[in-house]
Amino acid sequence: MTLIDKVRLKIIEEIYKNIPPEAGITKIEFEGPEIAIYLKDVKSVLEKEEPIKSIAKIIKKRVVVRVDESSRIDVDKALEKILDAVPPDLGLTKEDVTFDDVLGEVVIKTTNPSVFFKDKRQLYNKIFMETGWRPRILRKPPLRSLILESTMKYLISQSDIRRKIFRSIGDRIHRDTLFKDPYIRITALGGFQEVGRSSILLETQESKILLDFGYNPSAPTLKQSMPRLDTVNVSLEDIDAVIVTHAHLDHCGLVPLLFKFGYEGPVYATEATRDLMTLLQLDLLDISRREGKPLPFDLQDVHKALLHTITLKYGEVTDIAPDARLTFYRAGHILGSAIAHLHIGVGLHNVVYTSDFKYGKTRLLDEAHTEFPRVDTLLMESTYGNATQLPREEAEARFVDVINKTLQRKGKVLIPTLAVGRAQEVLAILAAAMDEGKIPDVPVYIEGMINEVTAIHTAYPDLLSSEIRNLINEGRNPFLHKNFKVVETGKARVEIVDSDEPAIILATSGMLTGGPAVEYFKIMAPDPKNTILFVNYQVEGTLGRKVKDGVKNVNLVVENKIETITINMEVDAIEGFSGHSDQNQLLAYLENLTPKPKKIILNHGEPEATNKLYSLIEERRKKNKSFLPATTEVYKPRVLDSLALVA
Repeated sequence: MTLIDKVRLKIIEEIYKNIPPEAGITKIEFEGPEIAIYLKDVKSVLEKEEPIKSIAKIIKKRVVVRVDESSRIDVDKALEKILDAVPPDLGLTKEDVTFDDVLGEVVIKTTNPSVFFKDKRQLYNKIFMETGWRPRILRKPPLRSLILESTMKYLISQSDIRRKIFRSIGDRIHRDTLFKDPYIRITALGGFQEVGRSSILLETQESKILLDFGYNPSAPTLKQSMPRLDTVNVSLEDIDAVIVTHAHLDHCGLVPLLFKFGYEGPVYATEATRDLMTLLQLDLLDISRREGKPLPFDLQDVHKALLHTITLKYGEVTDIAPDARLTFYRAGHILGSAIAHLHIGVGLHNVVYTSDFKYGKTRLLDEAHTEFPRVDTLLMESTYGNATQLPREEAEARFVDVINKTLQRKGKVLIPTLAVGRAQEVLAILAAAMDEGKIPDVPVYIEGMINEVTAIHTAYPDLLSSEIRNLINEGRNPFLHKNFKVVETGKARVEIVDSDEPAIILATSGMLTGGPAVEYFKIMAPDPKNTILFVNYQVEGTLGRKVKDGVKNVNLVVENKIETITINMEVDAIEGFSGHSDQNQLLAYLENLTPKPKKIILNHGEPEATNKLYSLIEERRKKNKSFLPATTEVYKPRVLDSLALVA
């Protein structure tokens, strides 16, 4: 009997002990991290609920119940029953219901998912029991998202392939451990003493896990733009899991490359990260193709990565290897961003990887999570380890002041912004300021990928700040503000700028490296009534940085000719809206982290930022004994350094 068979046999025995005989088990499948139990009659299990809870508690695995294909009713009849069962005020139509024949699931898109889970999941269970199709309830966003629609359609069309993928993954996860000697090591593949290409290899005697796999498009050489997986003696076939903490390209941009060269394992991310990650990877391909800068992966690789992605919710404990469990917690950085908590071995070692995080409440998101079951090693970003940011209230006040001064002189405000996170933060601030009468009612034109990203935000209101959730519950969704107008075509730009009407324009890219923001800039720059207002960091060498630093003339391509653009518009910058923790917030996070770590490893920061934070941690510890234990070790490795956590 193999190790896989022994583990499976124990799990199967527990399932048969706890599932009532009348439920009629037809098969038990190991689908990725989940154990899928197929039944002839799901009623006895749903009515009691206890059997499934008991099984999950005993085997310490995620358990899902499905109905055997022979016991599901016809799709047309099932659709009729679902439409009859759902309250009419939800406005559910047959277009909102999709059947997944392979998994035996019915995907229901609704504006109010909570209705299905009220009164002990009464409506959910009714549909499941009467049709035999397991409901999967998705929120129907008030803004249409093409990426959400196409992603769901693609995943359902590929369900058979996905099931095969998950069963292969399940074989690797649900087996006994082979080695008994404790050993844990991390290797810095990218994003240490630098920002960009974030990636960490975590190795045990039993498994190999990648934490992020990012891309740095502004690096001077191809080698410096990619994580240095080429330098470690690890085959892609040996990697058990890839964890993506959030959908910024410097953390997820090269995940498709892994699949191009033979990786066949899972990618773990939150649902929002999966959707944003796919959108950004596709956009990166599109931009690279238009600029004649081919990427080392293609569309097929993006699709393959999507098929291998397993989504997790915050707080959901999941096996990702025979000796490793993963739990995501709120990071407060961008929508769906996560702090990854890894429990390795049976109480052997716990690693917390903050990735990018914000320990401070913003308009968009609540602050990062600080309480964990156990923390032995903390991997923490140091991006702003040498800088403090303007307090949020002051930043918003300055933002409003700059806009009002421009509008008063009949000018227009151009806000170049990052499509993911920063744009939605700015939209939330503008909506609040206009509702409170701090900014007059003027049109806010939105162009670029911003609207698609905002639509994804509206699909996940539970991930947004408590303030925005309350507004949505009151019927005042800030992203649907009456003054927000989406620009569908670039032909409208000249008309918008030439209009006598004051206006605010949000457009990508945030650093004027391309996109509609540059096109608006060309038209608006000569007019002193206008303002360009930067709300995110401007990297050295970008057009945004040159403009921010005060250059008065720039050469740009206008209608296939190079023209000199004179900058007469007002230039301003507010850097208090960052999704990263500043120096004070980083130290406060360490002070409030529970429990305290035995090791702290600093990453994701330029050398001066990382070194400064390292010094401040040591100084604070000497002055304040409750800040960190005297025995806590602090490290600041460089790319390609390895560090043994357990040896």
